[in-house]
Amino acid sequence: MYFPAKPALTQLCLTLVLAFALLLNIHPSRASTRKLTELVQQQPLVLKYHNGALLKGNYTVNIIWYGHFTPSQRSVLLDFLESLNARDDHHKPTSPSVHSWWRTTEKYKPGPTNLVLGRQVLDENHSLGKLLKSPHLTALAAKAAGAGPAKGSVNVVLTGKDVAVEGFCMSRCGTHGWKAGRGRTGRFAFVWVGNSESQCPGQCAWPFHQPMYGPQTAPLVAPNGDVGVDGMVINLATLLAGTVTNPFNDGYFQGPVTAPLEAVTACTGVFGQGAYPGYPGKVLVDGGTGGSYNAHGVHGRKYLLPAMWDPQKLGCATLV
Repeated sequence: MYFPAKPALTQLCLTLVLAFALLLNIHPSRASTRKLTELVQQQPLVLKYHNGALLKGNYTVNIIWYGHFTPSQRSVLLDFLESLNARDDHHKPTSPSVHSWWRTTEKYKPGPTNLVLGRQVLDENHSLGKLLKSPHLTALAAKAAGAGPAKGSVNVVLTGKDVAVEGFCMSRCGTHGWKAGRGRTGRFAFVWVGNSESQCPGQCAWPFHQPMYGPQTAPLVAPNGDVGVDGMVINLATLLAGTVTNPFNDGYFQGPVTAPLEAVTACTGVFGQGAYPGYPGKVLVDGGTGGSYNAHGVHGRKYLLPAMWDPQKLGCATLV
């Protein structure tokens, strides 16, 4: 039970505190300021390594396009995936590049992760319907892998704007996970990303759309002219980085295993220097289209990529 303090007793306690501070030659206001400073001082973010396997070496990326995608939309996403391994010196001028962004993953234990495009499956007729649940996503990921060996592949499920997925917009813009392979083929990693253009662009395509919540700032212009697909690039980049650095829930992450902070989600909302909630940071702007970007890709593409946590610098690394 709560009892309010009596005024006389409160005054006595305050007098004793002040007297003690004077005896120690501490000015009350300075002591309070020092304590407040200590309270708000933040420690560097560190993603702990949980001793599990990472995806290092060469991996095939198999894709299933589920729902409606135009050829131009597919090319934006395919060019992004190709750009991950495109070295700067082979595609001038490309600095800053998608490849230099991806190379941060090499700092999570030595060695590169090379993602090479594999098979593609078109499922425009919605073989599992237009409302998918989590088991459907793993089934589609297995379908993307086909009859080939599961080990050594990352299977990506991309859903069109005409497809609804359980939890989409409410709690996630995409996800990554893993599934045991058939027989001796081993477990494989998978990724799902949805097109939020007609469902929740303010949540899953920010900063190319006005945010649903929080500070309201003017949206940026999508670098490839497609809010939904340019938003998918951000989420695909986020989840691929999480996949190679924490593929089986025992790699690099902080927090609970069910809702971990990973390589990019640890830096949510940061795209350039000076970022703060509601402001993505200073990025580059294309003089012709007005599109905002921070990375060059193959075939003249430009992309906006999120910051990635650098395990050597213990901070979120941006390209610009």
